[in-house]
Amino acid sequence: MFALVDCNNFYASCERVFNPNLQGKPVAILSNNDGCVISMSDEAKKLQLPFGAPIFKWDAFCKANNITVLSSNYPLYGDMSARVMNILAGFSPDVEIYSIDESFLELKGFENYDLSEYATKMRSRILKWTGIPTCVGIAPTKALTKVANKIARSNIKQSKGICIIDSEEKRIKALKWTKIGNVWGIGSRLKKRLQDKGCITAYDFTQLSSDWVLKEFSIVEWRLQKDLQGISKIPLEDAVSSKKMIATTRSFEYTYSDIDNIKERISTFAASCAEKLRNQKSSCHMLIVQLSSDRHKKEMQQHRENITVVFSSPTDSTLTIANAAVEAVKTIFKTGVKYKRAGVIVTGLVPNDNFQLDLFSSENPKHKPLMSAIDKLNRKFKADKIKLGNQDLQRTWKMRQERLSPRFTTNINDIIIVKTT
Repeated sequence: MFALVDCNNFYASCERVFNPNLQGKPVAILSNNDGCVISMSDEAKKLQLPFGAPIFKWDAFCKANNITVLSSNYPLYGDMSARVMNILAGFSPDVEIYSIDESFLELKGFENYDLSEYATKMRSRILKWTGIPTCVGIAPTKALTKVANKIARSNIKQSKGICIIDSEEKRIKALKWTKIGNVWGIGSRLKKRLQDKGCITAYDFTQLSSDWVLKEFSIVEWRLQKDLQGISKIPLEDAVSSKKMIATTRSFEYTYSDIDNIKERISTFAASCAEKLRNQKSSCHMLIVQLSSDRHKKEMQQHRENITVVFSSPTDSTLTIANAAVEAVKTIFKTGVKYKRAGVIVTGLVPNDNFQLDLFSSENPKHKPLMSAIDKLNRKFKADKIKLGNQDLQRTWKMRQERLSPRFTTNINDIIIVKTT
């Protein structure tokens, strides 16, 4: 059996832990630079505040409906997530951290356990130790735990935050309840193709011929179908496996129409990607640089473009990646356009100790020891003290966060002070 533990409205719940005045009230959390709504409490959802709503368009609505709007407090959310995941590690040795607010657990050898009682214990301990409410779905496969978790979340008062699919009757009933578009792993394009085939619910998908699914789609959809049929084909993944792509994309605090500011930002993003590459002991074959104007301001000249750079041999050097990124952004920059967002993506990743060498070209051998020294110093001083010359030495990345709550668990200056009399 597998379990999926999902934190309810995680970002909003983290804010409520340290500000009980927000309990029972509508709360919305904004994206980087206070751009769009990315998370909200159930109370805000009931008011029909849409996900992705640009706050500059919906600010008056939020004020009229007394919705508390907060900036994303990622240090707080990351720390609270780590606390939840550490608690879950005590319930099973096999844990896959799927995202910041949910994890899969494989329950091997739990045949004689009361799974409902065990799930209740998980929820109670997480709530008591962190203040974060959760829902738990338990089923024979990972895909079915997703279905079970949605059922548990749909009516917490009745389900008490727990749903267990442990019989064929429950599996069929759950799949007939689940719309095809709500199935884990089925996006909008796949949803349309399946609906054209007559699939309205997840149960309809399981009734298709497995051979047809494999022929018309891929092994991924075939495994998903088998998982929904109760045959486990999607294993628990290693939580520390390397990423296949690394991206640093940000909205600027202001719009920029000069190339110098944009080159500095691109160089900084590239340096961040290179550092992440070295942390996971990988090198990249390709670099993608993105640049776009503010799509919300239709009256302004719009421009959005990206360019791909292919390296002659894999690299993890900040010097090589940043120089290539700056040269790339110079080719796509257009004079007169006010740019709001940029990004650097490194892909085609390979292990540092296993890749094809190029006979006729190679990277400067001094780069490796130099990068190692820079990383060591930056780790020691807990900040990017060592930067490239084309980065602003006095500038750290600062998002617009006008509604930011304190970092209660990660900043000594923000720790709550309790006064007694």
